[in-house]
Amino acid sequence: MEDNAVRIVVVDDLADVAEALAAQLTLDGYRVATAYAADEAIHRIEELRPHCVLLDIGMPDIDGYELATLLRHRYKDDIVLIAVTGSDEKQARVTDTFAVVDHYFQKPLDPAALRKILPPLQAGGGGH
Repeated sequence: MEDNAVRIVVVDDLADVAEALAAQLTLDGYRVATAYAADEAIHRIEELRPHCVLLDIGMPDIDGYELATLLRHRYKDDIVLIAVTGSDEKQARVTDTFAVVDHYFQKPLDPAALRKILPPLQAGGGGH
């Protein structure tokens, strides 16, 4: 296992969306895990200690705002949080989430734009 691989967790209640994004990131060289609900995401994040979490805002159990708030409280700025939404960015829950995360994107996600903000492929050796 690569100790200095950049680890990413993709969280989306739509499995096809999560898997497609994970496949693209894996091809780009990242080590990726997926979760389809917030409770599963919390478990994966505790287990993997990712460098970055991409999270959907509109999830049915715990939404992206609640998940982002919990992760920010628990991990401070140790994890880059990126919100992804298909919802109108003027909705209160969406704008609330944008205030908690480091970056956000509207769906469909532009892979080139995402690559510009993801941590470098070699996480070890660089400063935080």
